[in-house]
Amino acid sequence: MIGLLQRVSEAKVTVDGDITGQIDKGILLLLGVEKDDDEIKAKKLFERVLNYRIFSDQGGKMNLNLQQVGGELLVISQFTLVAQTNKGNRPGFSQGASPQLGESLYNYFVKLGERSEVSCQTGIFGANMQVSLVNDGPVTFSLQV
Repeated sequence: MIGLLQRVSEAKVTVDGDITGQIDKGILLLLGVEKDDDEIKAKKLFERVLNYRIFSDQGGKMNLNLQQVGGELLVISQFTLVAQTNKGNRPGFSQGASPQLGESLYNYFVKLGERSEVSCQTGIFGANMQVSLVNDGPVTFSLQV
């Protein structure tokens, strides 16, 4: 499971012109699910996302996590994150989860977010989404479990 975290001052996702998720300060998470992923990996990644210290403290150092700054989380499914890009001119997707497994683990991840103390917004799994954001920093990290 791969998560691409972007520290944002604002972000939103639209589907067919309708906003499906919108946050202010927080993390935009692009979530990629691989064929060998399971709920254990999803929970581990979720906990890392919540606790990853990418927000600045009073001294300007990245010492604070999403919860400590009262930030929000926007989760977007992104199957292209799991693409093999190490050779050729076309990405390969043989490591990607089936649509059924991908959707199931995406929904599980979102449920973890909804049960947490942070505000969690989402896109729509499998939809053609338009994502806009203001990357704060810019700060972007890739996490993999």
